[in-house]
Amino acid sequence: MGSWRPGSLPGASMRARLPAPLLLLLASLWRGASGASELRYPPSKIAVIGAGIGGTSAAYFLRQTFGKDVQIDVFEKGTVGGRLATINVEGKDYEAGGSIIHPLNLHMKHFIKELGLSVPENRHGLLGIYNGDEFVFEESSWYIINILKLLWHYGFSPLRMNMWVEDILDKFMRIYRYQSHDYSFSSMEGLFHALGGNDFIQMLNRTLDETLQKAGFSQKFIYEMVTPIMRVNYGQGVNINGFVGAVSMTGADSGLWSVKGGNKLVCSGLLYASKAQLISGTVISIEERTRPQRTGGTVKLYEVSYNSASGPATDMYDIVLIATPLNHKMSNITFQNFNPPLAQFSDRYHQMVATFVHGRINASFFGYKDPSHFHLANIFTIENPNLFIYSIGVVSPVQNTHDDMKQPMGPAVWKVFSKESLTKEQMNLLFSSYDSVKEKKWLAYPHYHLPNTCPPIILHDRIYYLNGIEWAASAMEMSAVAAKNAALLSYHRWYGNMNMIDQEDLYEKLKTEL
Repeated sequence: MGSWRPGSLPGASMRARLPAPLLLLLASLWRGASGASELRYPPSKIAVIGAGIGGTSAAYFLRQTFGKDVQIDVFEKGTVGGRLATINVEGKDYEAGGSIIHPLNLHMKHFIKELGLSVPENRHGLLGIYNGDEFVFEESSWYIINILKLLWHYGFSPLRMNMWVEDILDKFMRIYRYQSHDYSFSSMEGLFHALGGNDFIQMLNRTLDETLQKAGFSQKFIYEMVTPIMRVNYGQGVNINGFVGAVSMTGADSGLWSVKGGNKLVCSGLLYASKAQLISGTVISIEERTRPQRTGGTVKLYEVSYNSASGPATDMYDIVLIATPLNHKMSNITFQNFNPPLAQFSDRYHQMVATFVHGRINASFFGYKDPSHFHLANIFTIENPNLFIYSIGVVSPVQNTHDDMKQPMGPAVWKVFSKESLTKEQMNLLFSSYDSVKEKKWLAYPHYHLPNTCPPIILHDRIYYLNGIEWAASAMEMSAVAAKNAALLSYHRWYGNMNMIDQEDLYEKLKTEL
């Protein structure tokens, strides 16, 4: 942003030589031009609520945007990382939350480089898609055989799907250019319209099934290939919105990666890099307060009340960024004495159960008469009321040493995704033997439904909400995009830089500047 910030008056060194009335006149003119006279000074303290990928990247971008002098406090009631977490099985840690990152996730790639983290070697086993009676598709270790199988079953739909996803990704990548030039958006609808115009807005308000049928994909391809990917990534079918469906399809791409040691290391690294103070506590309420200034007049601040290990406490902030879902099961924050009252969001989050099992898979459950012929490491499932799992797959520990990828029929750690906890009878169906079971039940992402409306970014004058972007699509990179947008938006609104917010035709404007 450069060394000069809006709100500093060029030629300030000449003030001593100017008559006092002229100084007052210049000051009043400058205040009128800024449109935010009471906020011309830099903010003193900013609160970020939530230390997941959204909150920690927000702290990082706030530090970059507002500079070194502002105090940034990050509140977290649990552990740093939020929904990025690991679970220990047989003495090794495995990803239990967000686990894959796309090679075009430029913010995440920047974080990895900036924090000195590394990416383990990528090793993927063979995939099968099971409909409850048989496999409708089984991957071969021979690439050409897979191509021929896909062409035989689905014609050119798989190739067209790659082109469809790439077109959406190309448009989404515009956000990085906008943000590198410090542009921001005051609503999710405005952001998505700036990326993909009416096409993106329509995708947000049309089911994936409708979107793909309109694009000419066959019902067979949607049912047998697209639905299983939605189930493993979002625990839902093709009735989710078209945009989150496209994001989910990128999760079937090659070149996906994760962070060695666990993706949650990105969060702790960003927190450290931001020089923010971590406050371990549960935020209870936020209230607007008016305080007198020593120089005369008053200033509006936000009082954040929270419970910590040492008891109830409060603190005052100029700006508040909320980076945790405003859902009563996840963060029961109340907004007190706001007129008009602040919006409360009741949309529910989707429960996902991840069960980690160290054992041997029962190949006969999936129709294999001879277990020695079973070589699949990942099984996705089609929607079928008789199927009690979304997927099952071999997973490697986050340290990912060379001997960690076991053969599918040997003892291995399997991750099973399901809607409900697995019963003992279901475990005995899936596994011929097992010696260790760990379960993680969590509210992973929104339960998508139409009509799709994203919650507002601006909840109050200087209260910003990051997690509304999840209603377009929930992913680590989406949270990072929302975090940078909120950091830029809060900066521009603090200093009255309205020409950097919600600008029309940004894509064409920036193209002509090159």
